[in-house]
Amino acid sequence: MASLKDLRNRIASVKATQKITKAMQMVAAAKLRRAQEAAEAARPYSERMTAVLANIASAMEGDAPLLMTGTGKEDTHLLVVFASDRGLAGGFNAQIVRLVRQHARELESQGKTVKILSVGKKGFDAMRRDLGSRIIDRIELRDVKQIGFANADAIGEKVMGLFEAGEFDVCTIFFSEFQNVISQVPTAKRIIPAAVEAEAEATTVSGGVYEYEPDPAAILADLMPRNIKVQIFRALLENAASEQGARMTAMDNATRNAGDMIKALTLVYNRQRQAKITTELIEIIAGAEAL
Repeated sequence: MASLKDLRNRIASVKATQKITKAMQMVAAAKLRRAQEAAEAARPYSERMTAVLANIASAMEGDAPLLMTGTGKEDTHLLVVFASDRGLAGGFNAQIVRLVRQHARELESQGKTVKILSVGKKGFDAMRRDLGSRIIDRIELRDVKQIGFANADAIGEKVMGLFEAGEFDVCTIFFSEFQNVISQVPTAKRIIPAAVEAEAEATTVSGGVYEYEPDPAAILADLMPRNIKVQIFRALLENAASEQGARMTAMDNATRNAGDMIKALTLVYNRQRQAKITTELIEIIAGAEAL
């Protein structure tokens, strides 16, 4: 059984941990508001970009850019996995990696080749044990204080460079879509070839006939690279908001658990202290009677 001194040290240690988790919860709550606003502001732009591409694609008569049509094959798949560079966010990274593992297994069972581009240190750490041979590169954003379009631009250029080099046929991004503080949904979205046909059915475009200048093919050739970067930017923002929401929830649970542990340890301490005092009293009374 632990001594009273050991119990006091343990209680002091748990209290110090509780202060840290409480502080991290408050920091995450402050960052969450800004990250949530940024993610929600990016959604309409991303959705409208998809609608514009679908509208222009429907008016095309010639050949569309390869970024929209693809190579005509689906032999090699690039999975761009967006995770966090920092831990202590509950199951945030594990949920994304679980979806990636499931998707990779399905593709490989169909005889496809899987390549992975990891964005975020924690995602790479979680995947390198069983998917390490598929990871072709990794990108860390640990030193980035605030996510900006420049980060998405760099990642988009890398992805398009790999596509032009013939490294893959289909590219899918994996990220966590923010819904609320306790709900972040792991999401997979294809960006090459652009998944605009299925989404075009759900988009209502008001108006009549449009005439494009220059021709639709030239417009698509200019818009497709920007669309890829916009979708990546949205994934980064959604991930940032989801990470702070998950961290806020995890630190709140950790703070509550620390409080419960402090109560339990304090109860044990008080009982042991009372037992020790009782024992000493019995010894004193027994000694007095012996005299």
